Amino acid sequence: MHLRDQTIPPLLSVRNLAVSFGGKGDRAAAVSGLDFDLGPGRTLAIVGESGSGKSVTSLALMGLTTQSGGRIDSGELHFRRRDGSVVDLAKLTARQMRDISGNEISIIFQEPMTSLNPVFTIGDQIAEAITAHRDISQAEALAETRAFLEKVRLPDAAAMIDRYPHQLSGGMCQRVMIAMALSCRPTLLIADEPTTALDVTVQAQILNTIRDLQQEMGTAVIFITHDMGVVAEMADDVLVMWRGRRVEYGPVGDIFKRPSHPYTKMLLSAVPKLGSFAQEPLPRRTPILVMEGDIPTLVGGTHVQDTANYATPLLRLDQISARFDVSHDALGRPTHRVHAAEKISLDIYPGETLALVGESGSGKTTIGRMIQQLVKPSGGSILFEGRDYDGMSTGERQKLKRQIHSIFQDPMASINPRRTVGQSIAEPIEIHGLNKRPSETNERVADLLVKVGLPADSASRYPHQFSGGQRQRICIARALASDPRLIIADESVSALDVSIQAQIVQLLMELQAEKSLTYLFISHDMAVVEKISHRVAVMYLGQIVEYGPRQAVISNPQHPYTRKLLSAVPVAEPGRAIDRTLVAGDIPSPMRRIGDDPVVVPLREVTAGHWVAA
Repeated sequence: MHLRDQTIPPLLSVRNLAVSFGGKGDRAAAVSGLDFDLGPGRTLAIVGESGSGKSVTSLALMGLTTQSGGRIDSGELHFRRRDGSVVDLAKLTARQMRDISGNEISIIFQEPMTSLNPVFTIGDQIAEAITAHRDISQAEALAETRAFLEKVRLPDAAAMIDRYPHQLSGGMCQRVMIAMALSCRPTLLIADEPTTALDVTVQAQILNTIRDLQQEMGTAVIFITHDMGVVAEMADDVLVMWRGRRVEYGPVGDIFKRPSHPYTKMLLSAVPKLGSFAQEPLPRRTPILVMEGDIPTLVGGTHVQDTANYATPLLRLDQISARFDVSHDALGRPTHRVHAAEKISLDIYPGETLALVGESGSGKTTIGRMIQQLVKPSGGSILFEGRDYDGMSTGERQKLKRQIHSIFQDPMASINPRRTVGQSIAEPIEIHGLNKRPSETNERVADLLVKVGLPADSASRYPHQFSGGQRQRICIARALASDPRLIIADESVSALDVSIQAQIVQLLMELQAEKSLTYLFISHDMAVVEKISHRVAVMYLGQIVEYGPRQAVISNPQHPYTRKLLSAVPVAEPGRAIDRTLVAGDIPSPMRRIGDDPVVVPLREVTAGHWVAA
């Protein structure tokens, strides 16, 4: 298989890599018999679901397996150094590895906030990485730090040097990590899920930054991801891993056009394709490919999601606002305020899925929290079935909590790790007094687990004994426990593997058809939004800038910000021309001085039900 120019020796050559974890008599193989080559300046994407061995491979290359309880059982990791010598990374001592790590091989991890030290400034942390490998002064290191912060397009790089990680957004912190990883001009950069939790526009900017710096510095990149759209945009070659083994390996075009392994076909079929439902007025469930053992199997049928009843709104938001004071003067008077939501008016109808989309900081989650009574609106009113929240008694508000439940982004953080799954699902039933006898509760928990595709005996197990997709199913079961009318799904599928994401979206649509559920689907993934939603509302800086039927908003976007969101969605189509100009720049801050209130832009109707900020 021709993957590179054979006349150029590889920068990295991995042969028969095997890594295991566990005790002496009970070790689990995480990677087995892995082979691949990486040429200078090329990008290799390693793809697969959680647990496939992708990140374990990166840890082995960085010499970090022992710190995480692992062991390299066999294999050769031949790396060509700057001076032309070839070393086996698997056989280096810790001292020898320190000379290479961060200097000739660097890594960017998935979560920048846990990778940066919160008590040191950005400048000090990057400068430390430079001085650890080069004999230069602190002043020279800080000057280079500023230059690299400018390279990754961080605004006001001179001031950024003196800031701390908590003062930066997630996208900014990830750019700092890229600057740190590239500060010693490594010949190999390992990017381990560097954009998974980022907004789609920030992700596009990060990918552009990595691509530009790679071309400028000639760095080879190993890009670890489960997002096949990102693979199509970034990779020269693709390595597909499943259950710790390589199952497919080749040029990116061949993998996408002519996948040969069933697992690769399943991964590609699960990718939501923006525009695939452009001609569909309603969401539509379609069969999905899942692996049953080693065999890909189609499950589910084709069903039009005609579940919405537009006679009377279930929930109405009438001019609601949310403002938070964030800075005060010496006398305790507020000086600055975050305008998280400004005069939002929306109707959510029974049986429909209203998607609320936008970047972090746009106000999506704040709206969900106000609906759940977790944040009190600064103005306006919320009505459930025509009743204003403010006119309800304490008892009525408590009963309302039974009608509205949430599914959050991180299922592990949503479930008490010290309680069994059955106890967590039973909690809403017990709080609201829905069953009189414990046996009824146990039966209800078992029924809910089966409904979300888990065996009934899962109730006696603990959260850590399940995969991420299974934990999200448990969260869905808990949300259904009190028979709610409205479920707020806040980024509930954004961190899941693409194949698991397809299954969870399918499950949500099936439950909606069966139980007439209403969803407020908060997301930044426009491809998923197109598949699941009936209507879409786009938020920008606390305001609705466009909303209407899903087909109208996504097929005929009118507001520049909506077009920016859509243009940033990675498409699983290698070689596709990418317009980078639409995703340039950062979203402004919603924080303003007291008295400097934002102007609320009125909406105008461009077609029936399709409204756009004037």
